[in-house]
Amino acid sequence: MKKEVFKEYVDKVTDHFDMTSEQLFAKKKDKPIVDARHVLFYLCHQRKITSSYIKHYMSEYGYDIPLSSIGHGIKKMDKEVGNDPDYATLIEKLK
Repeated sequence: MKKEVFKEYVDKVTDHFDMTSEQLFAKKKDKPIVDARHVLFYLCHQRKITSSYIKHYMSEYGYDIPLSSIGHGIKKMDKEVGNDPDYATLIEKLK
């Protein structure tokens, strides 16, 4: 059930950030890609998908990531959403 939610968010995030899922899951640290991943983590977290499941789903797409990096992304987005109304609007739009 949560896997379908994850996939739905992948589609929404890649569409919004104008990138492919291959780009989202590539081993790159470009700012737009990292931002998109953080938004993905945050959306999943808001839907009560645990970091362990996020890690598992990410690895299914070929992107191995430590739990600490997922937690960092969620915390960073939590701060952004609180400080920047554009991020808050984006999250509401993508939910």
